[in-house]
Amino acid sequence: MTEASAATARKIAQTIAEEIGAQPQQVQAAIGLLDGGATVPFIARYRKEVTGGLDDTQLRTLETRLAYLREMEERRAAILASIAEQGKLTDELRAQIEAADSKSRLEDLYLPYKPKRRTRAQIAREAGLEPLADGLLADPALVPEEFAAGFVDPDKGVADVKAALEGARAILIERWGEDAALLGELRAWLEANGVIRSKVVEGKEAAGEKYRDYFDHAEPLARIPSHRLLALFRGRREEFLHLDLEPGIDAELGHAYAEGHIALHAGIQDRGRPADAWLRNACRLAWRAKIHLHLMLDLFNQAREKAEGEAIRVFGDNLKDLLLAAPAGPRPVLGLDPGLRTGVKVAVVDATGKLVATDTIYPHEPRRQWDASIATLAALCRAHQVELIAIGNGTASRETDRLAADLIRRHPELKLQKVLVSEAGASVYSASELAAREFPDLDVSLRGAVSIARRLQDPLAELVKIEPRSIGVGQYQHDVDQFRLARALDAKVEDCVNAVGVYVNTASAPLLARVSGLSQTVAENIVAYRDANGPFRTRRDLLKVPRLGEKTFEQCAGFLRIADGDEPLDASAVHPEAYPVVERIVKACGREVKQIIGDTAFLRTLKPEQFTDGKFGLPTVRDILKELEKPGRDPRPEFRAARFADGVEDITDLRPGMILEGVVSNVAAFGAFVDIGVHQDGLIHISALSDRYVKDPREVVKAGDIVKVKVLEVDVARKRIALTRRLDDAPAPQGGRGEGARAGGPREGRRGGAPRPSAPPANTALAEAFARARRGS
Repeated sequence: MTEASAATARKIAQTIAEEIGAQPQQVQAAIGLLDGGATVPFIARYRKEVTGGLDDTQLRTLETRLAYLREMEERRAAILASIAEQGKLTDELRAQIEAADSKSRLEDLYLPYKPKRRTRAQIAREAGLEPLADGLLADPALVPEEFAAGFVDPDKGVADVKAALEGARAILIERWGEDAALLGELRAWLEANGVIRSKVVEGKEAAGEKYRDYFDHAEPLARIPSHRLLALFRGRREEFLHLDLEPGIDAELGHAYAEGHIALHAGIQDRGRPADAWLRNACRLAWRAKIHLHLMLDLFNQAREKAEGEAIRVFGDNLKDLLLAAPAGPRPVLGLDPGLRTGVKVAVVDATGKLVATDTIYPHEPRRQWDASIATLAALCRAHQVELIAIGNGTASRETDRLAADLIRRHPELKLQKVLVSEAGASVYSASELAAREFPDLDVSLRGAVSIARRLQDPLAELVKIEPRSIGVGQYQHDVDQFRLARALDAKVEDCVNAVGVYVNTASAPLLARVSGLSQTVAENIVAYRDANGPFRTRRDLLKVPRLGEKTFEQCAGFLRIADGDEPLDASAVHPEAYPVVERIVKACGREVKQIIGDTAFLRTLKPEQFTDGKFGLPTVRDILKELEKPGRDPRPEFRAARFADGVEDITDLRPGMILEGVVSNVAAFGAFVDIGVHQDGLIHISALSDRYVKDPREVVKAGDIVKVKVLEVDVARKRIALTRRLDDAPAPQGGRGEGARAGGPREGRRGGAPRPSAPPANTALAEAFARARRGS
């Protein structure tokens, strides 16, 4: 590594260290591990001594910022090389470029030197008009028309005085429009004071009805929520909205301020001299025709990136909650994929998830084979000792839920329990190549029932088979950069899988492929080897798998579990490389490994300091002792199912004031959506999530939580349901809309006397916007 590249690496490490609250040496160590092929889960779990204990959140941020900063350094080098080739790289300019701390600043500095098509300003310079522009700028006492007469030259394309002055003005406009210092000042000012304004495209009022709340909408760019900004950009992309960035609440005053700032920067003062008006007009055109548009596009791009980042974060957090939802565990399950005319698809899986039976029943319209359907289900449950019924939450789910309830009532001896399960992504899995390989002879519609049954047993193991973007817990996922989204969601899935761990003798190839260090090919090789040779007896046996070498083994071994194998530690999260530490512990206490595993009282008497060495420090030893207390512990919560209210099966059954139990299906920046069993999720606005102020909804709820809610308002026509978690909130007057739904308004005297915000009505733009996002429209 050259001295220059080493200096760049140090600068990047310093920048990231400041951003994640770490020391540069910690960041440098983590970067070294990442560059060496280590994964974030591996580094976070097994290299704490090396990184000084950086956690997975810090490491993910580090990984993302490292890519950005390295790209910026590559761009910086390219810009320096380009300007140097032009022979225009001064020491001052080099210093400015090397000090630039953002891509925007770099591009501002490069703008005057960036190769471009011939501009009006370039043509004017070639015609010899730059001295005219400089002369009027230096001496406003000159009369523009008289001074310009000396530059008229038809042979150079300057036909008259007017053409000469227009050319000179183009030169000044381009010069100011490419002044990095000026652009930086105006960008910072516009970013802080700019107001994004949307207006409906003339003649598209009816077609763009869904955006009517934005037909004449203005909001400070610095404070607009990410979901609303993405909705505006979508409206513009669909050609229903015009967007502008006005320089302040009073647009004309803002424009005047910007023009004045340009004049001040250029040393222009209005003293009534002959050229002052001409120069003021040049400042006005520089702002309105060039700089404002340039900055608007730049700031819109920045705002969009930030909004996308927030949307991706929300999607990732919801995905994590869904993946880490409580598993029902190894219990036989009957899966029901509801349908009306086409029937209810039935699949039974045993405790290991193996498909053992399928069928199709027709309890609903038009066949109405209710009793026959119950008889079929009872026979299947009895034959396969089914304990749980998983019901997909799509079309006809409540009708099918009623069928399951009748089955349980008629056959109490079966001791069945029913659970409504999200079927988001089940159809994607059913039609996938993976499902076709897994069930080549099974009808596509029945594969969905299998997926529904399995995701009740183990949500994580089943959902990893579906592309994360198809699981349907995102916020405007179709409006964000798809590569960036996919990368972020893949990282989230990887973190979840490795946090839980994987039993290598039962895991599917898609699940194994998410384990640290394992590719899809190696995962498939593991399954093939297992099928050919039987279950793995030890972790070291994994080295016999084709293409699984020592480096891959190092990355994956700690996250793979072997139950009932030859080595007790293989069922734990203790990495094989640290087995010597356990051997020291065993030797010191004079007991067998099997005797100390799970003996919490004894393990807590041990002092970690006694078992450290040059390779394994206190963090690792403490982790080992904790793991020995509960080897292979599952970090997911205990399984529990929500109970939907009887007789409440459709939105028309809802009444303001009802108190219901439901499952949080999605969390957005502005609130949480709850499945209350009526085929349409209700919205708890952020202001109605708690008695206290809530900045981020995920502070109080997450996807999969079971919550009690009160119905505030129901708008059947628009399928809007307003809910609150504050059960003493007053519902909207029946039949009322708009302000009537505001939960009775603010109330005094709660939590220190501060007024409590009220919940907005169900027909707000927020509810509509996110309902569309959930549908993927």
